[in-house]
Amino acid sequence: MAKYFNVIGVCRPSEHYMVSLDGRLAEIRKMIDRKYYFVINRGRQYGKTTTLAALKDFLQEDFIVASLDFQFLSQADFETEWIFSAAFARRFAAVLRRVPEAAGEALDRIKKYGDEGCALSVLFERLSEFCASAPKPVVLLIDEVDSASNNQVFLDFLALLRGYYLQREDFPTFQSVILAGVYDIRNLKQKVRPDLEHKHNSAYPPLPCQ
Repeated sequence: MAKYFNVIGVCRPSEHYMVSLDGRLAEIRKMIDRKYYFVINRGRQYGKTTTLAALKDFLQEDFIVASLDFQFLSQADFETEWIFSAAFARRFAAVLRRVPEAAGEALDRIKKYGDEGCALSVLFERLSEFCASAPKPVVLLIDEVDSASNNQVFLDFLALLRGYYLQREDFPTFQSVILAGVYDIRNLKQKVRPDLEHKHNSAYPPLPCQ
């Protein structure tokens, strides 16, 4: 089939005409090598999901890449931290099931919580164990984080990401975390709890990239 211009979803080089992403991917790789946690926020049809798909392939030789999409989670999955942890554990285990380097007891323990659920603090202990035992650094990509807006459970999730980010010398964690969505993730807290506006950056690490 001849290539064509795609404006309704992820662009794939084998099927669609598209600009080269090499320069963009190289710049993102620099940030990952520096262990940055950051966001990619642009409007619809600006190539966020296409960039993440290309980034996953670009990184897989040197990293274990857990690429999640919150479109696979429903509103009910954010009702409580136990429900959210179960949904997150299921998606995390599912996207890594075809990555041989990810297999092992640490991933099996995370997969178990997909059925049982757990407190978010326990989920992060298991994620830390997974990162510590993985043969390669682990990068977490989450697309469509806007699906979690107006939700306190997700803010608690961000706070734990920040805690492990700040204490990475003592508690192994992700090499890098990239959150992608239409809106700046730093503004989500204001939608949930406007009284915390003066703590604008308290729920997430510095964001060096837009």
